[in-house]
Amino acid sequence: MSIVIDAPVAQVWNFLEPIERHVDWMVDARSIEFTSPQTRGVGTRFDCITKIGPIRLTDRMEITEWLPLATMGVRHVGLVTGTGRFSLAETSRGATLFSWHEDLDIPAWLGGPLGALVLKRVWKRNLRALKRLIEATR
Repeated sequence: MSIVIDAPVAQVWNFLEPIERHVDWMVDARSIEFTSPQTRGVGTRFDCITKIGPIRLTDRMEITEWLPLATMGVRHVGLVTGTGRFSLAETSRGATLFSWHEDLDIPAWLGGPLGALVLKRVWKRNLRALKRLIEATR
């Protein structure tokens, strides 16, 4: 999924780069705790306490891709496994196209395919929240 944010790529990256601040715009993310000495770049590991409805779990992640102003990729290694990626691209108007891709294996007890549909709705809401947050600072 993707959204156009009316801000330059550098401004959007400034909101994306501090991983610990993702809780400011991800409604499902309750807290982020780093489990590696580093907090930026490839190899950064962290636990994100995630809550959707009555389900609360620790999403363990590791940054696998880090290209400033362009891409942040993660590997999910907890109960939910798979990969995710944020990508930024400048539009012809100087805005930012923010794309979010996840390829997850969601256990049946977490809803399997139905859980994926719920997550997609949550992620769309997160993108709208990020857009509002960034555009409010312009």
